[in-house]
Order: sequence, then C-alpha cells, then structure tokens
Amino acid sequence: MSLLNLNAVFLIGMPGGSEWIFILLAVVLLFGGKKIPELMKGIGKGVRDFNDAKTSVKNEIEEGMKEKDKEQEIRELKQQLEKMRATDTPIPDSAK
Repeated sequence: MSLLNLNAVFLIGMPGGSEWIFILLAVVLLFGGKKIPELMKGIGKGVRDFNDAKTSVKNEIEEGMKEKDKEQEIRELKQQLEKMRATDTPIPDSAK
C-alpha cells in the first residue's frame, strides 16, 4: 500500500489555508502574544545548537579520516623502505 493510499484511508495530509489559520489562532490563544517571541527564540536557539553540533561531528569525522589516511601513507612508506633495505637498494637522500 503506497503512502498516497494511506493518506486517503486515514484522511491525513498537509493542512490547507483554513487549517493554518486555526493552528495560528490556537497558538496565540495558548501562549499569548508575549510568549510567542520567547518561544521562537528558544526554537531558533535549539536549531542553532543542533547545527553547531552537526558541524562539529562532521569536522571530527573528517579529521579522523585524514589521520587514518596519514597513518596508511606512513605504513606504505615504511614498507617501501624495508623492501629497499632488504634488497640492498640504495636509499635516496630525501628518504633518510
């Protein structure tokens, strides 16, 4: 059963114009005119905190991936150096 069929069965969907007016009226009646700016400020702060946390987690993951790549490159260079030592190949001055 698709999502559209479920909406038709349960009579749910996005609110229309008159529903939005009723929702806004209910919010004003419940919270009052003075509390709405405080409510919006709290919602904005919450969204801002969420975005900051999301950014910091993303940065930590990227730093971890870069560190892992560096460790892998060091391992590969060490393996090349060991191969060169094992075969008595002269080591370039830049690698010493």
